[in-house]
Amino acid sequence: MTEPAPHLLIVDDDERIRGLLRKFLIRQGFLVSVARDAAHARRVLVGLDFDLIVMDVMMPGESGLDLTRALRETSTTPILLLTARGETSDRIEGLEAGGDDYLPKPFEPRELLLRINAILRRMPEPQAEDKQPRVVQMGPVRYDIERGELNRGGVPVKLTATEVQLMRIFAGNLRQAISRARLVEELGRDDGQAQERAVDVQITRLRRKIEADPKQPRYLQTVRGEGYMLTPD
Repeated sequence: MTEPAPHLLIVDDDERIRGLLRKFLIRQGFLVSVARDAAHARRVLVGLDFDLIVMDVMMPGESGLDLTRALRETSTTPILLLTARGETSDRIEGLEAGGDDYLPKPFEPRELLLRINAILRRMPEPQAEDKQPRVVQMGPVRYDIERGELNRGGVPVKLTATEVQLMRIFAGNLRQAISRARLVEELGRDDGQAQERAVDVQITRLRRKIEADPKQPRYLQTVRGEGYMLTPD
């Protein structure tokens, strides 16, 4: 049975860009919906589920960053942020807001396609219900490796696609330090210091979800000069 095509939501206040992206991505085999601003996107999201959201940062009214922060309170749908500003600080701000990747304008449609496919590949595969899960225990926090699910005291904790990928990497290398450069590579990101800083941001966000005191991490530790290490109970 053929898998359904991924459904993307394009959120951009520029009608020309919305149209161009929609036509290009449909030609690449995606299902595509569009929204002209954050308010419109909120209405669309009420009735539909998406595999990925491509979001412009600079929009009138509610910005793409503000909408991303709001969506992260209830949704783990991957978000690729688009912006005319390409400074490192802007990329860090986008990741801190909950974005999974960040693409400065102007960009080649081919690069957008590669980034979309890279994000979708990082999404966890659905598992058979009768599979025995493998679990990493971190105090009251449990991570189901095969399902890519985190819960605290039995209450689900939502993870972004990038956070799921990070947990899979660490769970496959328990009590082993993993360098930032290796994490960048395994996340499918470009090389460079800016991407390593972006990994630091993702680690900070992940610690907030698994640590009792994120500023003094017990489980997701920093190993000086080597990287990060997950040390469960």
